[in-house]
Amino acid sequence: MGTPRHPVRRQPKVRTLRHKTTGCFTMTGFTEISPTALMRLIGTPDAPTILDVCIDDYFAEDPRLIPTARRFPHSRIGDYEDEGPVVVVCQKGRKLSHGAAALLRAKGIAAESLEGGNYAWRDAGLPLIPAAVIPAPLWVTRHRPKIDRIACPWLIRRFVDPSAQFLFVPPAEVLAVAEKFDATPFDIEGVAFSHEGERCSFDTMLTTFKLDTPALQTMATVIRAADTNRHDLAPEAAGLLALSVGLSRQFKDDTAQLEAGMTLYDALYRWARDGQGEGHDWPGVGK
Repeated sequence: MGTPRHPVRRQPKVRTLRHKTTGCFTMTGFTEISPTALMRLIGTPDAPTILDVCIDDYFAEDPRLIPTARRFPHSRIGDYEDEGPVVVVCQKGRKLSHGAAALLRAKGIAAESLEGGNYAWRDAGLPLIPAAVIPAPLWVTRHRPKIDRIACPWLIRRFVDPSAQFLFVPPAEVLAVAEKFDATPFDIEGVAFSHEGERCSFDTMLTTFKLDTPALQTMATVIRAADTNRHDLAPEAAGLLALSVGLSRQFKDDTAQLEAGMTLYDALYRWARDGQGEGHDWPGVGK
């Protein structure tokens, strides 16, 4: 008889990341999230709150933010009280983000740090929004929205500012309301966030906020086709128009219509990002 062979017990592999900018090796921990994984959450209802705790001097060198992130001083992280999961971001994903996330976890808040920080996000080619172009949270547009005036608020809440509020007023009052209430007007002639030639307000926002992802560009084409009666640009435009008109008939209150429309555009985004290759058919008998 030969020597009995026993199965070899292999040690689990630990994934490491070499940072392109610093050249340092880091080990992914259970309290970290990768840039790719975080990007998969941004744009969905399940996205975490993102707190950028970079030191002001470092942020001034590259004043851009991960979509939906807001600046929060690391020295005040103990004052943070909101509920829900949090991802903390600093320049390199080291002491500031790990320390701040640990303090939040000590308070019972589910918190992770971004693996590699802003450097890793930038090196991965993921979108960054110039902080200077992000307006205050209050927006105003024409009442009785259909397509662009629901799509734009969806984009702002899911990719720019989750706390954004939207006022729907008669067209003749949009600019006056914007002035009196310090709101940003959109989807009306003569303002920054509006149609440009054949491009819709949604297109303009993608350009301004530097949100050039394939899924959002696909959505922009469908929205433009539905909003400008150019269904030849995208066959999905007819369906978006039908659902948008149906929503506008179902709701008398524009704010309630917007909340329902968020789900519609959440679904359109998931199709544009993950589901374009999927079809549906009745298999039939004998197939």
